[in-house]
Amino acid sequence: MVQLLFAIALVLLAGVFAAADAAISTVSQARADGLARLGLPGARHLAAVVAERRRHINLLLLLRLGCELTATVLVTVFVGTRLAPLGLAVLVTAVVMVVVSYVLIGVGPRTLGRQHPYRIGRYVAGPVRVLGSVLGPLSRLLILIGNAITPGQGFREGPFTSEVELREAVDLAQERGVVEDSEREMIHSVFELGDTVAREVMVPRTEIVWIERTKTVRQALALALRTGFTRLPVIDESVDDIVGVVNIKDLMSAYMDPDGSSTVVDTLMNEASFVPDSKRLDELLKEMQRSHHHMAIAVDEYGGTAGLLTIEDVLEEIVGEITDESDADERPEVEELSDGAVRVSSRMSVDDLGELFGIDLEDHDVETVGGLLAERLGRVPLPGAEAEVAGLRLFAEGGKDRRGRMRITSVVVHPADADAVTDPADRTTRRRTRLPHPDERDRSVEHA
Repeated sequence: MVQLLFAIALVLLAGVFAAADAAISTVSQARADGLARLGLPGARHLAAVVAERRRHINLLLLLRLGCELTATVLVTVFVGTRLAPLGLAVLVTAVVMVVVSYVLIGVGPRTLGRQHPYRIGRYVAGPVRVLGSVLGPLSRLLILIGNAITPGQGFREGPFTSEVELREAVDLAQERGVVEDSEREMIHSVFELGDTVAREVMVPRTEIVWIERTKTVRQALALALRTGFTRLPVIDESVDDIVGVVNIKDLMSAYMDPDGSSTVVDTLMNEASFVPDSKRLDELLKEMQRSHHHMAIAVDEYGGTAGLLTIEDVLEEIVGEITDESDADERPEVEELSDGAVRVSSRMSVDDLGELFGIDLEDHDVETVGGLLAERLGRVPLPGAEAEVAGLRLFAEGGKDRRGRMRITSVVVHPADADAVTDPADRTTRRRTRLPHPDERDRSVEHA
């Protein structure tokens, strides 16, 4: 009978070790330190145990296995003296201990440890530290033996071994209401920042608003106020020769001085930051923070200006579109029309368009919808141009830009098997859009 009582005590003790193992594995180091600063009972011991999580978890595993094996031996002795033959006693012991180990040591205690990690952790942390001090050398010796037998295998540092696991944890937290959906999207956007390059978010070369270095403060200030931009690239002979960036604050300060309005812009400009258009956004954001530059000029593989982007463009990839008063009238990137078609920005990525219609557009060597239309036409698309690509019918819309050149700003997309546009407003738009003469097209694509 004594053997059975000892076995029951060891099973209960093994359950405590299993609960402690699950709790300590779940506890966050940051929160444990926070509880310790609040002075909660046992929190200081918990923070110390979590700081050496691997050593203490291996110790708890050793103690739990020791209790289970010893309890199994005691139950075997107890049953063997009362039940014959010996084979039947061993079978009964095996069945009983499997059920007991699964329920009273495996599932039950570990579930409690995961559900109440901080409460259980604070209760067991003190005794675990004492056991760690006493049995630490034995635990380390067994770990060394295990590592020698199975090199490269061991306890992983932290609860996640890959980005996928961390993304799944964020999704699970959102499903359980721990984080909001917007917070989940923001966290996912942070991961995607390293997979996005500058050319995907930059303002393209054709849409850059610049000022010549020989212009006066009055002219530059008028351009900045008219366009709503607070920083303007300063060029020498062409947009491929950007020599600096001028800030509207410097323009205002110079304008307030007597005779300051006639000051030449290149005396006020700051150094421009140049980056390859293939630079990843996470690296670019760090570089902008380090250099205190809010604007970067993206350069293509030939050394020409490909576009520009600001720190706001990078942050929008994390938090979503940022608009101010001057952006209030801008169209959304995707606008559903009454006839089932959609109007999208000409700068929308090809991948997003493919996802929108459930088709694969990866074979096309372009980045944007405007580029997709240009690839199909074999020339620069102008307002009124139309083409069919991968089962989609694309119709270009737009008008004159700030320098009077014809540019497309949006594209109406229909499935190719759909009927022609039936909305009267769209028909009117098509009839009133004049297709430029070929000579006029050539003139419209010349760079300033």
